[in-house]
Amino acid sequence: MPKLQATALFTAVLCAVTLLAGCTRSVQGRAVSVYDDPFKVAGLPTTSGPSGPRAGVPDTGLTATNGDGSATDTLALNAVDDIQTYWRGEFGKEFQGEFKPVDKLISWSAKAQKSQAPEFCKETTYHLVNAAYCRLDNSIGWDRSVLLPTMEDTFGKMSVVMVLAHEYGHAIQSMAKIVAPKDPVIVKEQQADCFAGSFMRHVAEGGAAHFTINTSDGLNSVLAATVAIRDADPDDPESVHGSAFERVTAVQVGFTDGPKACKAIDINEIARRRGNLPQSFTGDQGRGEYPITKENLIELSKALAAILPIEQTPTYNYSGAKIDCRDGVTTEPVSYCPAANTIATDIPELAQRGTSNADIDNPLPLKVTGDYNGYVVFISRYTLAVQQSNGQQLVGAKTGLRAACLSGVVTGKLAQAGRPISQGDITLAAGDLDEAVSGLLTDGLAASDVQGQTVRSGFSRVDAFRAGVINGEKTCMSRYS
Repeated sequence: MPKLQATALFTAVLCAVTLLAGCTRSVQGRAVSVYDDPFKVAGLPTTSGPSGPRAGVPDTGLTATNGDGSATDTLALNAVDDIQTYWRGEFGKEFQGEFKPVDKLISWSAKAQKSQAPEFCKETTYHLVNAAYCRLDNSIGWDRSVLLPTMEDTFGKMSVVMVLAHEYGHAIQSMAKIVAPKDPVIVKEQQADCFAGSFMRHVAEGGAAHFTINTSDGLNSVLAATVAIRDADPDDPESVHGSAFERVTAVQVGFTDGPKACKAIDINEIARRRGNLPQSFTGDQGRGEYPITKENLIELSKALAAILPIEQTPTYNYSGAKIDCRDGVTTEPVSYCPAANTIATDIPELAQRGTSNADIDNPLPLKVTGDYNGYVVFISRYTLAVQQSNGQQLVGAKTGLRAACLSGVVTGKLAQAGRPISQGDITLAAGDLDEAVSGLLTDGLAASDVQGQTVRSGFSRVDAFRAGVINGEKTCMSRYS
């Protein structure tokens, strides 16, 4: 999150994306917004039951070439079986032709000796830590010794199911002929993430034979896995899957609106969704990281006043987050007291929250941290002052979701060109959105009300933030009214 002059900004206008506007489902003959109840997740109840393999269900009869019969292979095969069953029922509803399962499944060990490493997609699997779909022979393969166990250990068994649902999404693309070999890779990856999201809804609805997932911490963990396997460096030529914000967006589109919305993803839709959001570290010496200091928070407060102006601007106390407030509580590291209209900040604690873990040798971080994971919490407390100015309730689920949504509005506008330095010498950087999404999934402080309470669903918290970034303030006020 550098100063305004440090980053070259895109000039395209951030606009609403028609793909994301569906978001309604029919209940007893009438259209009902999936956002009517803040305690629901894209229209489903927020549940806290088990997530993972169902107990007492026989394993699939599917086999994998070169498999070893391990628990990891069994997990993967059961996942493929449920995914195929789902698409057998869904494919004909949206696509021409008949669904046919992939022709081959192959398992390998990235730890195997070179002489024992089988080929996959005409390439050796020696030291290959990956899972993939191969168009050449319509097969899906996975590494059972490093990748899948690491995913399982870090994010749980459902993250393995998510990986394979993504790869099967590529098979669906090929079968439905909705992408061509020359289409941008980002389109193929976003569609596959979206198809995986649609399958995850099927699991959440209880439709999968081998697996179940709750819509609170279970779904949160799956989305956290999606964040971890994002493109961390947008300037790397190998970055073709999308940022965490983009990947989670695609998953949420599929979960909310199903395969029909997924096939609508193309390069033009992705470009509209990206708008003027920063896509590169070029010209940014800090590579997206901007120290959280009093001086920089003052600059951010100027930007907040310009982006979401209110009649009574809050006062700022930078000596600590503890407050003695008749209608508010301390929410470290930033608190808001409505009675005094004051935002109190513990700068060292906020700076600690905003410390980047990008240099830590961890290929799959449970949480992606950085400066914006701190800045967005500061922004969210300002949005409580905005809600008070609007005469809205400051306690409750919708308050927290409005805070997340309005924080998204600010985030999107921090990327826009043309704001003078007098309105805050600070701007959005590549990677900031990913840090915000990760924080919203893990603790949700930026989506909390004046008492620090938030909804249990990280999906809903991120969805609210994303709506603000992409669609703007009117959406926040109408959706969470």
